[in-house]
Amino acid sequence: MAKKKIQSAFFCQSCGTQSPKWLGKCPQCNEWNTFVEEVLTKESDNKGGFKSEKINKPTLVSEIDYTNEKRIITNDKELNRVLGGGIVPGSLILLGGEPGIGKSTLLLQFALSSKSRKILYVSGEESEKQIKMRAERINKNSEHCYILTETSTQNIFQQIEKLQPDILVIDSIQTLHTAHIDSSPGSVSQIRECTAELIKYAKETGTAVFLIGHINKDGAIAGPKILEHMVDTVLQFEGDRNYVYRILRTIKNRFGSASELGVYEMTQEGLREVSNPSEILISERDEPTSGVGIAATIEGARPMLVEIQSLVSSAVYGNPQRSATGFDTKRMNMLLAVLEKRCGFKLGAKDVFLNITGGIKIDDTAIDLAVVCSILSSDQDVALDTLTCFAGEIGLSGEIRAVNRIENRIAEAEKLGYKQIIISKYNKFNAKGFNIEIVQCGKIEEVFRLLF
Repeated sequence: MAKKKIQSAFFCQSCGTQSPKWLGKCPQCNEWNTFVEEVLTKESDNKGGFKSEKINKPTLVSEIDYTNEKRIITNDKELNRVLGGGIVPGSLILLGGEPGIGKSTLLLQFALSSKSRKILYVSGEESEKQIKMRAERINKNSEHCYILTETSTQNIFQQIEKLQPDILVIDSIQTLHTAHIDSSPGSVSQIRECTAELIKYAKETGTAVFLIGHINKDGAIAGPKILEHMVDTVLQFEGDRNYVYRILRTIKNRFGSASELGVYEMTQEGLREVSNPSEILISERDEPTSGVGIAATIEGARPMLVEIQSLVSSAVYGNPQRSATGFDTKRMNMLLAVLEKRCGFKLGAKDVFLNITGGIKIDDTAIDLAVVCSILSSDQDVALDTLTCFAGEIGLSGEIRAVNRIENRIAEAEKLGYKQIIISKYNKFNAKGFNIEIVQCGKIEEVFRLLF
């Protein structure tokens, strides 16, 4: 009897594009030498992963009832905020981040803090003793957290069937493998098939699933891009190794805002929630220093104040240097061009260095005014008032444009004890109820005359 032929195909390890033959250059992502042959089917028994017994039928939208679907509120307030108010039952959440940033610590801490929900923590990277050591280090213990060290999805679903957990944590998706695919763990086809099995399990049982994902050298989540399309929520855990603070960002969220942000502090006892990021992002000083400006920014639904430091000096090596940490360098160059063309400041022959303290990255254009004022403060060598903050976007003609949610920014500045905030005169808001001095300006020249 003729032997059954094993089917195989070539997959791009960068974007997941499938091809029947080997290609030198991927037609989708234009990467070279990324196609690897992977076996699609394997002659084995019919023992699959999650077996579905439910037969779905068409239903009218008006007949679908979701009133009983309540979010699972965790003990981690920062995680609740980032997820949009808690965990949605049956959702699949992907957490990505650099090696050693604290992904496993975050989810183990979350699993151990559960008081009533049964959580199964599946690890394919660590042994039970290693996980126990980390649990003792963060000084947490739980009677509802179960640990399983396994990489085969078939064995994992057997244990899930016996335990019936409320929440499942997988650390990490790149270590899992299914018997249906005869390629190595971490390959495109394995990641796609394992994720599909977990999605099927999550949607039909209403169990929330957390997946930890590795990232590649470019900072994107490793594996096929379809992985991020398949899951409901994508979280990015980031931070600088030189700082103790970690930022949890939402990249995609089907059940809430996709611009939320959570802040943690990495300590010897694990991750500590930071409820007021403004206090850690503003440095304490004994005396006023030139080149320092405070910006009122908003990340997601959270207003906070950040400190912007600038250094302007004469260019020694001919070509002036432009460097920015935590801020878009191209936008800084645009602001410098506006100062030179519209306001007459000769900064073209000077080095300009910009830094946002705390190691975080800000994309909010409302910090433009604080950036400009800190640069002018360093250039003039005159310190700004330490109790003055800024919120405004700079246009190409030098005007100060209005920013959104200005009341929240003013309230945050007042709460932290600031006496004055400078904003655009085009902002429309109700000034009643604020005890902080609100100064409205329309041009950069007005702000310069006011401050210097």
